[in-house]
Amino acid sequence: MASFSFGAGNARKLQRIPLYVAGRLLTAVVPRSRERWVFGCAVGVADGALALWQVAAAAGERTTWLVADDVQAADAEARGIPWVRRDSLRGLWRTARARVIVVTHGFGDVQRYAVSGALVVQLWHGIPLKRIGLDSPETTRSALLPESRAVNRLLAVLYRRTMRQISLIPAASHLVRGRLETAFGLDDSRVPVTGEPRVDVLSRGSAADRRRAARDAISAALDLDLDERRVVLYAPTWRDGAPDPAIPTATDWDRIDEVLSRHDAVLLVRPHPLGAGDYRPSSARIRLLGSDVVADVTPLLPGLDALITDYSSLAFDAALVPLPVAFFAPDLEEYTARRGLYGRYADVAGDDPARTWDETIDRLDGILHDPSVARDASRRRSATVHAHRDGRNAERVHRAVRARMDAEARGRSAGSRRKRTP
Repeated sequence: MASFSFGAGNARKLQRIPLYVAGRLLTAVVPRSRERWVFGCAVGVADGALALWQVAAAAGERTTWLVADDVQAADAEARGIPWVRRDSLRGLWRTARARVIVVTHGFGDVQRYAVSGALVVQLWHGIPLKRIGLDSPETTRSALLPESRAVNRLLAVLYRRTMRQISLIPAASHLVRGRLETAFGLDDSRVPVTGEPRVDVLSRGSAADRRRAARDAISAALDLDLDERRVVLYAPTWRDGAPDPAIPTATDWDRIDEVLSRHDAVLLVRPHPLGAGDYRPSSARIRLLGSDVVADVTPLLPGLDALITDYSSLAFDAALVPLPVAFFAPDLEEYTARRGLYGRYADVAGDDPARTWDETIDRLDGILHDPSVARDASRRRSATVHAHRDGRNAERVHRAVRARMDAEARGRSAGSRRKRTP
């Protein structure tokens, strides 16, 4: 599995500085069209960008999705979404002309060299438990002269300047808002508490309908007949380029299979798409559900019966179901020291998270036998981090974008009047 690290990524950013300068010159002379919106997402036609696109398109906005490959192009085509290749001249031009740019991960979701001067909507891709952006030392770590403080300071300056181009980043709650403000170096006027568009799918319709749709999607993705079988998802988070420390041993796989068999359950393993780690289950009850199979796992959460994770934002998404969660943190001290967490891990995972697969399997066995305690804990997490649970987050974000566009237009109009006044 391919791995990515901040160090390698930051080294490439330093090498691309001339291209960023050229992009600034381009956007300085190309006028942006108020009617045009472009969308991009690192994992495909998915996530919060898709939820906001649906609202924007229904409202009559002129939209284009920037796709990275043939798979994304086919997906956009099947959904009736206008698209162009992100890394083409047309992708560069559409990005340079768009008044509104919507991303979920970073500016590389669209044409990164042509975002300057646009109204940038950064939807992000989950409520942060691990520290992100300027709050984490990993963000400014570089493989190019890794011990150089000057390089690290330069990267911090570049990162902060880049993040100032963000016009709007929606927050799930006031608690999350504070994290996003410090992580991206933004004031609170740019971080409205609208809720995250990406989780609207977990609140719309009835619980029974959401579960039925999710299980049908899981069955179709894996060609798996679920019937009444219970489904568990294991989703470890990214280790910043380091190998995943939680790869099960052969003995672990055997114990996992034994518990799954006893409860007539299946385990879906979803390694992080940027992570390093080789999962090789030998049982038919254990299936890989990588991002190459399902780009966005959020809509599948209502179809699950339990989640196993470590520091992933999925624990907060699962709270909307609500879904019982078993926390497995084999490298808690090392991860906390290197990456950092917001608040105390115990406030999210409890005082005694599992540290080995043996402990995790025991927790899973208990949840499958009686999920009530873990489900109640998930409900409490939802009340803490989700201010809105009505399935209308994307609508609120769209209104916030339009309001900001209108305010900017009034400001330009007032400025023009002042210039004409003798």
